[in-house]
Amino acid sequence: MQIAIIGTGNVGGALATKWAKKGHKINLGTQDLLNFKGKELLGNENTHVFSIKEAVEKSEVVLIATPPTAIFEIIELAGDLDGKVIIDATNAIGKKPEPYATVYHCLADKTHAAVVKCFNTTGFENMLDPNYNGVAIDMFMGGDNENAKSVAVQLALDAGFGSCIDFGKGDKVELLEKFALSWINLAIMQGHGRNLAFKVVRR
Repeated sequence: MQIAIIGTGNVGGALATKWAKKGHKINLGTQDLLNFKGKELLGNENTHVFSIKEAVEKSEVVLIATPPTAIFEIIELAGDLDGKVIIDATNAIGKKPEPYATVYHCLADKTHAAVVKCFNTTGFENMLDPNYNGVAIDMFMGGDNENAKSVAVQLALDAGFGSCIDFGKGDKVELLEKFALSWINLAIMQGHGRNLAFKVVRR
């Protein structure tokens, strides 16, 4: 796949690295081609940097891994998003993209893209290495578009996750962000450390 990644911090960088290793073409999108976070990602195979608009134009899939309030500017800079699959990996835990509850809801309202919430429920360390003693941890997703969900499942598996579990439709996206807050609470606020992850087990 051709994947645009907007937001080249910890999460965007981790996924860019994993997906490039699986042979996907990674198009980093930035406002400043000379001074952007994550220049070391250009050392990955299949990885190049473009303006946000050009990265989106070249790609079938767009990952958003920025602060939630940046979404309005990103939509303006991205150009034509019709028909794109957009993966919202943000968490509006502190500041929300008012008047929307989440970036997912903003994208669903303001674009004609196929939107899915995914890659928001764990720390970037678990995206770089989702293996715990030989067991691949789970990723989770939510949203109304089944095509976008199928893309999220494939990319979760390509990143090394054991499965990508469907949390439900768009009305469950806020719950998925609260699930992310549960990981933050355990790993950081309760001091268990960031080498902690979720795995659904069945009897």
